Amino acid sequence: MTYRPNYIPTIQELRALVLCAELGSVSRAADSLMLTQSAVSRSIRSLEVRLGVRLFHRVRKRLLLSDAGRAMVHEARDILEALDRSAKMAMAFGNGGDVLRLAVLPTFATTWLIPRLSDFLRSHPDISIDLTSALHSVDFDETPFDAAIQRTLMARKGSRVTHLLNESLVVVASPDLVDLGKDIATANFAKYPLIQLATRPELWNDWFESAGSVQFERLRGPRLQHFDMVISAAQAGLGIAILPDIFVQSAIALGTLHQIHSRVLQGSSPYGLIRPNGRTDSPAMGAFSNWLRQVSAHSDAGKSKAVI
Repeated sequence: MTYRPNYIPTIQELRALVLCAELGSVSRAADSLMLTQSAVSRSIRSLEVRLGVRLFHRVRKRLLLSDAGRAMVHEARDILEALDRSAKMAMAFGNGGDVLRLAVLPTFATTWLIPRLSDFLRSHPDISIDLTSALHSVDFDETPFDAAIQRTLMARKGSRVTHLLNESLVVVASPDLVDLGKDIATANFAKYPLIQLATRPELWNDWFESAGSVQFERLRGPRLQHFDMVISAAQAGLGIAILPDIFVQSAIALGTLHQIHSRVLQGSSPYGLIRPNGRTDSPAMGAFSNWLRQVSAHSDAGKSKAVI
């Protein structure tokens, strides 16, 4: 049996600590926990005695965190939130099937993967999908993910990569911002705000270089964190955007965005399925990988025939 040091708090004590800190009152914390005031008071007092520090100051019937309490409550919240996530993840196994935990670039998930997932889930009703957005490389040793769908250059050493889709970037704008009917000359781009992606600030300069145009010393326009923000900003008429075509196909089809220049910039890295090298695929992962390759190949073939 694993020995637990006496000073380590119980879950009930952590909950009492956090709620007393948030509500400033033992009675209100007790109501929230559906416990008696004496039970909550005992939890706090027992924890203070075992730690040898005062966690709260009692001032005019209010509880105010001490320096030690303030430091501890921050960690306590993280612990309780992590336990909540872990319990919910375990509950996903309640149907007795498999759960695939995937880290996916957020805009790839919302614009490409999720709209297609119903096809996979209909064919595999015993498999559940747990999606998390991830803008950074995934460390499979430190995270619970089975795989990631990201740009292949984000794969860490010790990963294996399955190519899915090449990245082709197009220039788009709202019809409310730009008159349609013909390509806008590259030199005229300076008349408009150019929406920038904070995580890939080189995109506009790469596009101007591919067009043989002089790069702007200073880009004028909003700077946003995610491609989905860039899409929304472009649809709102906040500027011209450069975006992967797979992310804007539906917006172009709906007419909320239009491609305003025929030039296409090839991205520096394709999108791929990234998996830990030393881990054998489960049957669920194998089925998902096969489906993903098939739907990616179909998407690429359809894209090559489409006129954007």
